[in-house]
Amino acid sequence: MDEKQFEVVKRDNYTVISVLVEKLDTHIAPAVKSELVLVAGNGEKNIIIDLKKARYCDSSGLSAILVANRLCKNAGGTFVLTGLQTAVERLISISQLDTVLNITEDVDKAVEFIKSKNEEK
Repeated sequence: MDEKQFEVVKRDNYTVISVLVEKLDTHIAPAVKSELVLVAGNGEKNIIIDLKKARYCDSSGLSAILVANRLCKNAGGTFVLTGLQTAVERLISISQLDTVLNITEDVDKAVEFIKSKNEEK
């Protein structure tokens, strides 16, 4: 298993975690979760998860997303979920997480959202 399942890109005031596989499920979610804990442990408060390649997400994937949201909230930062495919978007709506999470179309909009949040503080 050499294929990279996700990549982490650190920027000035945020980190982007891009899922590179079609499924955010039990095979990848635990690794994403531990990466999130690592990123937050390094003092990152603003995290973007980009799911534009993920066509499927299960409960463990949702759990990873909620971990990211909680870590950012606890650190006084901002979490943004971006690039949702139809099936993933549907799952998030069904779970009513669309009322809890910050969701944008793409990473650029997520970055703008974080910047605007930081200006409010």
